[in-house]
Parts: sequence; C-alpha cells; structure tokens
Amino acid sequence: MFARFLALPCLIVALASAPQPLIAQEQVTVFAAASLKNALDDANAAFTKATGVKVVASYEASSALARQIEQGARADVFVSADLRWMDYAAEHKLIKLDTRVNLLSSKLVLIAPTDSRFDRVTIGQGFDIARLAGDGRIAVADVKAVPAGLYAKAALEKLGAWTAAEPKLAQAENVRATLAFVARGEAPVGIVYETDARIEPKVKIIGAFPDDSYPPITYPVAATSDSKNARVAAYLAFLRTQAAKAIFEKNGFSFLVRPVS
Repeated sequence: MFARFLALPCLIVALASAPQPLIAQEQVTVFAAASLKNALDDANAAFTKATGVKVVASYEASSALARQIEQGARADVFVSADLRWMDYAAEHKLIKLDTRVNLLSSKLVLIAPTDSRFDRVTIGQGFDIARLAGDGRIAVADVKAVPAGLYAKAALEKLGAWTAAEPKLAQAENVRATLAFVARGEAPVGIVYETDARIEPKVKIIGAFPDDSYPPITYPVAATSDSKNARVAAYLAFLRTQAAKAIFEKNGFSFLVRPVS
C-alpha cells in the first residue's frame, strides 16, 4: 500500500508532461444568438469538414452571452442578433473591433400553432394583437434585453399596439423558448424571427410585420478580445464565403456581405 502512495507523485508528473489534447488551437468556441442554431450548426459542420477544426457553439440570448463574456466566459467568437449587444461588447472592450462584420439579417413575423383557427392576418397601423390573442397570452422574448423581444416591442409600439399588448405578454429567455411556447399551444400567438418559424413544424406564420415597424434585424459577428486562437481568422473568413452564404440563405437568412470566395 505504501509503495502505491510513493508512486502517486510520479504518476502526476507523468500525466502533466504527457501530450495534452489539442483544445484551444484545434477548436473554435462560438457564442451565438439562439435563433442561429440550425443555420450555424450547418455552417460549422461545413467548416469542420473543410478544415478539420471543430467548432463548439453555445446558443442563448445575445444579452446573456455578452454578459457571460464580460464575466470571463471563454469564447473565441461572438455572434449577436442585434447591434445593441455587439455595441455593448465593443464599449466594454470584449471584441476585436477590426473583426466586426454585419453578417446576416432576418424578418419579424407573427406565428400561431399549426392547428390554430387563424390563417392570415394583415399587420399594419392600428393592429390589435391583444384582441387577436383573446384570453390567451402573446409569446415574445424578454422585451427589456433579448433582441427578438426588443424588435417585437419596437414593432408593437410603432403600430400602436403596445399598450394593449403589454399586460398579455408571456416573455421567454430567448426566441427559441418563445417559439416553443406557441408550438406547445401555451400561447395562441407569438412574435419570432421568420427563420425560427421555418424550422418548427408545429407553428405557422400568420402575418409579417412591416419592415419599417422595427429596426433592421442585423446579426453582427466578431472575434472576442481575449481570444488568442489562431483558427479564429479562418473561421470568420469562412462565414463570409459563398459556401456559408448558401447555407444561411437555405435557412432563410439574408446575407449582408459580399462573399469572399
């Protein structure tokens, strides 16, 4: 038994000096808006296939991700669902400004469960979403912090529907949770991105918010200021390629940059 304890320090030294798994330089860690999951998973798979470099992505509300990075969470790349939280990251020196690019765009839509009696709704000035919801709730992302909620609030305010709608809001931590509320029938209507609605078979789009009723939905991307990962430049470059453009457009996003290859 004593011999086993004597051998323990030698084992620790051996493990410490042994070749370690290639982590930091052989994978890229991405913090991305929840609404990007399907499209970015596809893009990441294509990048890995082309380069052999693994991409580990964490998806959540942009507000939560920006704060996690600020608190020291390790990430190489941040992709926000709006300019506000990328601006926040810039102001707090969390990103490398020269890597920042407005990459994608989407649209804001009104959804209902697929078995809903609602079919098509015209959304314009004076739109009464509160009346449409009846005794039910209106599913939205957090209107104080989450981009999808901020866009939704802006649209409802512009259309004169906010005051009546606010008491009926069922606010979720991110847009995918909002989507789930409606998919499960827990809310008769909800406001999400068109790209989210397209991936959920249990909901249908019943209306589109006018483009001028909310700020342009913009997805900026940037490398984080603390990242020393040599693979990040290649990853960011890949997101701007024709191959990535095809993937994002297949998932319903508009590509905002000229493809580099």
